[in-house]
Amino acid sequence: MSAPASNVYAVQDRDGDGTADQRFVIAEQLNLPNGVAYKDGSLYVAEIQRIIRFDEIGMRLANPPKPVTVYDRFPSDRHHGWKYLRIGPDNKLYTAVGAPCNVCDPEQPIYGSLLRMNLDGSNLEILARGIRNTVGFDWETRTGHLFFNDNGRDYLGDDVPPDELNEWNPANHHFGFPYCHAGNIPDPEFGAGKECYKYAAPVWRYKAHIAPLGMRFYTGKQFPDVYFRQLIVAQHGSWNRSEAQGYQVNIVKFREGQPYNEQPFISGWLTAKGEVLGRPTTFCNCRTAAC
Repeated sequence: MSAPASNVYAVQDRDGDGTADQRFVIAEQLNLPNGVAYKDGSLYVAEIQRIIRFDEIGMRLANPPKPVTVYDRFPSDRHHGWKYLRIGPDNKLYTAVGAPCNVCDPEQPIYGSLLRMNLDGSNLEILARGIRNTVGFDWETRTGHLFFNDNGRDYLGDDVPPDELNEWNPANHHFGFPYCHAGNIPDPEFGAGKECYKYAAPVWRYKAHIAPLGMRFYTGKQFPDVYFRQLIVAQHGSWNRSEAQGYQVNIVKFREGQPYNEQPFISGWLTAKGEVLGRPTTFCNCRTAAC
């Protein structure tokens, strides 16, 4: 039997009580499937080396179709190889390829990049580079600007470098990695001769090593109005810090299209004794049962 980390599932709540009534296996033995996106009846799934698509999935949960390959020329490195996947306002697929290391300077330009392509896999574009590992991005609801998390490098100490929230625009092509971190911290190995001000700085600095992953600008009706259009961020939590931090879901407050404050939204996965009860990761990327 294949490991759960290689499977894609659909859960269905038939009676609308908020609890799943049935689980379906959509695919098995995939290569670390992580990102999912849904459009016009089709479910897109990102693996390490490719993106695949399951057509008419909502009508075929019990008998899923064979996947169609959308794109299959990503690197096969598992280190920072898992992929977040979204369909943008421009009707294109967005994903990223992380650096295949803690810190290094790969020759291939696709490493450490933010990417987009047409829904059929054509016209792959590298939008930005210098991104160590982003596993979360979304579009701000008023401006339409694309914001993305970036997980900072390890082994520079408990509080260095901060993890990052970045804003992409066509003028911001490089966000510093591996030469500069968080906008103003030269890397001790790769930063010699580099001027950090020449790279795009983050618009918000999280605490170090909290590992920000999935993020969404909230537009629902479940929570009070104070959370509307604010950024919800899953903080997976530190693994290499003397005192753990993260392990919660935070709200990054926005005003006029820019972040200005951060506060806890859901906590309790890290106890006062330092015991870890859970590690928040991501949010469902589709509006169907197949999430």
